[in-house]
Amino acid sequence: MIRNISQKKNIIATHRIADNVFSRAKGLMFSREKNFDYGLIFDLERDTHIGASIHMFFVFFPINVVFLDSKKKIIDIKLGLKPWQMTKPRDKCRYIIELPAKYGKKLFSIGDKLNW
Repeated sequence: MIRNISQKKNIIATHRIADNVFSRAKGLMFSREKNFDYGLIFDLERDTHIGASIHMFFVFFPINVVFLDSKKKIIDIKLGLKPWQMTKPRDKCRYIIELPAKYGKKLFSIGDKLNW
């Protein structure tokens, strides 16, 4: 479960962690939207800016992306990221969470602290 501890709200019931080079490189590429019912957490292992850039190549549905610092505080949010787009956070981050597009605006804000 991914929980917003600042707002005392559950964001999504299940999550997966991309914890190796292959799973981080693949991400959601070639996945089906109907099978994406979890939060995908990327641990970048250190604070980084360039290393936190993501692309939507071969992801054929929109998603929401949350960027967090090493204390799991939200530093940037990208809602409705569409296929074939690229993005990066405003500042360095340690964690990235990709969520289905329906999990968004009212569940978290910049500055909120999350836990999983």
